[in-house]
Amino acid sequence: MKIGIIGGSGVYNLEVLAKVEEVRVETPYGMIRPLVGEAEGYEVFFLPRHGGEHSVPPHRINYPANIWGMRALGVEAIIATAAVGSLNPEMRPGDFVLIDQFIDFTKNRRHTFFDGGEYGVAHVDFTEPYCPALRKTLAAAAAELAAPTDAGFTLHEKGVYVCTEGPRFETPAEIKAYSLLGGDVVGMTSCPEVVLAREAGICYATIAMVTNLAAGIAGEILTHEEVLEVMARNTSKVRALLQKTLQKLEEAYTPEACDCRKAGRYFKEIFGHMFGKN
Repeated sequence: MKIGIIGGSGVYNLEVLAKVEEVRVETPYGMIRPLVGEAEGYEVFFLPRHGGEHSVPPHRINYPANIWGMRALGVEAIIATAAVGSLNPEMRPGDFVLIDQFIDFTKNRRHTFFDGGEYGVAHVDFTEPYCPALRKTLAAAAAELAAPTDAGFTLHEKGVYVCTEGPRFETPAEIKAYSLLGGDVVGMTSCPEVVLAREAGICYATIAMVTNLAAGIAGEILTHEEVLEVMARNTSKVRALLQKTLQKLEEAYTPEACDCRKAGRYFKEIFGHMFGKN
């Protein structure tokens, strides 16, 4: 099995990878340049979502190229990391949230591979947007890391991710509205990434780290520098969770335990001839 890892803010490299090299993949949406290496017996493709030096803002990320490229490489499962603000008082800075649902408020992004026309129309089910089998594996890995009483590792196994356009932070009025709609955390990148992964038939899960309380809750002005500072202090925990998850994949995760691949049947029918053996 080939594994993809998409790093969010503060996660620009993976120390767990060995024999690392860059690969280039041409897609209909542009080129991507993930790093490929070995970890825990798997071939792992790592792609920093914002670029190696955080040079790409959330609304300018080439989401279709990233997911298409992962699919072209034969990646079957993607674990994504994300920095988020919290709307839920139980989800504190430094906590991890295993996202299970999203509410999409983005406006100007390419949200689908299925644009109709010569390729026809396809409608994909999103009852479970994030792969339940992969989420279960992440939860098991987090439970092991949290086992020592002094580990300082707190995981919330469910959370609703509100995705905004960015790159500005949200207003207190927006945060209040998102909270009333049932949102737990707010970020700028999960959509359309999770949507495109499902369309492509790739298992996908997001592990989010709370870096701050959202606007109007924090009682102070938010800055991106503060977000990066919190992520930097906790990057070792992110890497530990990713490594532990890779260790548990063989025993805890099987793609047959979810419908993600089945959801990709339209993608395979329409674009399959462009991927060869993958």
